[in-house]
Amino acid sequence: MLITLDNVTFGYDGNPILEQVSFALNEGERVGLIGANGEGKTTLIRLISGELEAEQGSVIKKNGIKIGYLEQNGGYTSGNTVYKEMLEIFREELDAVEKLSALSAELAATEYGGREYGALAAKIESLNKFLAARDCFDVDVKIKTVLNGIGFSQMYDRVIDTMSGGEKTRMKLARLLLEQPDLLILDEPTNHLDISTLFWLEEYLQTFGGAIFVVSHDRYFLDRIAGRILEIENKRLLSFAGNYSKYKILKADLCARRLKDYEAQQEEIAKLQDYVDRNIARATTAKSAQSRVKQLEKMQILEKPYVPHKPPVFKFCFEIQPYENVLEISGLNLSRGAKNLITDGNLNVMRGEKLAVVGENGTGKSTLLKEIMNGNPAIKAGRFVRFAYYDQETANLNGDNTVLQELWERHVGYTQTEARSALARCGLFAEDMSKTVKSLSGGERAKLALCVLECERGNVLLMDEPTNHLDLPAREGLEQALKEFDGTLIFVSHDRYFISALAQNVAEISGGHLVKFEGGYESYTAEKKKAAEPQKSAPVAAEEKSFYRSKKDRAEEEKKKQFVKKLETQIAECEKREEEINGLLARPDVASDYTQVSVLVEELEGIKLQIDSLYKQYETVL
Repeated sequence: MLITLDNVTFGYDGNPILEQVSFALNEGERVGLIGANGEGKTTLIRLISGELEAEQGSVIKKNGIKIGYLEQNGGYTSGNTVYKEMLEIFREELDAVEKLSALSAELAATEYGGREYGALAAKIESLNKFLAARDCFDVDVKIKTVLNGIGFSQMYDRVIDTMSGGEKTRMKLARLLLEQPDLLILDEPTNHLDISTLFWLEEYLQTFGGAIFVVSHDRYFLDRIAGRILEIENKRLLSFAGNYSKYKILKADLCARRLKDYEAQQEEIAKLQDYVDRNIARATTAKSAQSRVKQLEKMQILEKPYVPHKPPVFKFCFEIQPYENVLEISGLNLSRGAKNLITDGNLNVMRGEKLAVVGENGTGKSTLLKEIMNGNPAIKAGRFVRFAYYDQETANLNGDNTVLQELWERHVGYTQTEARSALARCGLFAEDMSKTVKSLSGGERAKLALCVLECERGNVLLMDEPTNHLDLPAREGLEQALKEFDGTLIFVSHDRYFISALAQNVAEISGGHLVKFEGGYESYTAEKKKAAEPQKSAPVAAEEKSFYRSKKDRAEEEKKKQFVKKLETQIAECEKREEEINGLLARPDVASDYTQVSVLVEELEGIKLQIDSLYKQYETVL
């Protein structure tokens, strides 16, 4: 058991956020934490990490537990370069390698057989065990694996203090992964990651040795990582076995069962009370009525099931359909500063199509949407097309306006009732009307911007990261509305669940190219994976086998197979000998023999270099 919370209660200024929360987190467990915005997810994390103390109850941690915590926007500052900063994590391992070299040199200069020689040999033996246990010779591989996967392959020499906020958050994540804590706490880790990095992170976390406790609105991520879902609802904590998709089923069953049990009990109480009311005053039936009274007194009254706030209900409509060919992009060239984003891009979008635009961060996805909206000469809109644009930064909102003013000024023909009703459907209620836009939370601003978008009544929606800042109920409400939308949708999103639910086709920006993939998101990812795999020759009939390649090609392939086989044999022999030498160095009788240790250490270093060389040849041939 790593962490146990026992009846924990916590609040701010006398207002409880969490009440009687209890759960245990086991070693190696993967847990996802969900809940509406403001329900206390970050507060619970801070109680676990020790940043906050419980008002009531207790938080019990395993002795010596090492916790790594990634905050939502939790980067850090450092004057180091990226690679040097990562090396600092392995300072103990690197020092041990240097110490081994120094001890080996000292041993070589010490007279064999003496007390000092024996002491040095024992130190070397102990140090070799430490080096083997910590994989000290693989530090460089570990660092590069994480840095390349997290998107820093071209940034080893970049000074961390010069990075953006999102890059610093990714740096913090890279550091935590390399530190290998017993418990890794991640608060919205996918916010600053593009899709290819998300896939890498999910694969990496599958092999992570510690426990993982993650807060995320990324349902796809929760499906792949979590083995249990915790939900904060009405200040209490509910636990569900399985990933997010399983949680949806179990939660629906729980709500239905609770409501059924509550209604059945209420019906039973009403019957008993009715009998008591009609019979308590009659001499002949008073005794049986008293029996019902005792039944009522002994009954454990079920609490009325909590009904969560109604999620936002979005609805996108328009007055007139455009012509069939909605958008035609031909010979589009886009750049940002000195960087080329798209060269000679071509793309057609048809009426009613739902198109996801994907690509790594900085490839120009948001820029493309803005160019469509602003009417780039290489982009032609069809007749009767009316664009409506959602900006992920909600920069088109006036921060000094109140919520009601922001909508009303754009649509002066609305009555106050109509404006308030539209805002309420989108999750902004009476108490929000007089708030200034700049005082709203990220989720509230997103709902206001979506309400404004609705009222634009566009037949082609351009949406840039529309699920950012929305909690899960709001995301699912938006998904449903866009599924029902009869118009055309072109959107950018890192939310793979959202893309999968909506996209009929996918347009990818990569390496300056704009490429359209027909079919949904699953079809796109399958095609990308297939392209990334080594190409295999298609099977051919036996009678055709001798003709599909020339004699020279077949000879070259056979030569290559023999070379690969030879390399594999050499690698296996070297690795076997490396294991034998490590075993010998761990033996006390060998460690005490200076001459033998010197010979073995020298041979071991040579074998390591030979293995590296063989693997490089192997990768080149394959």
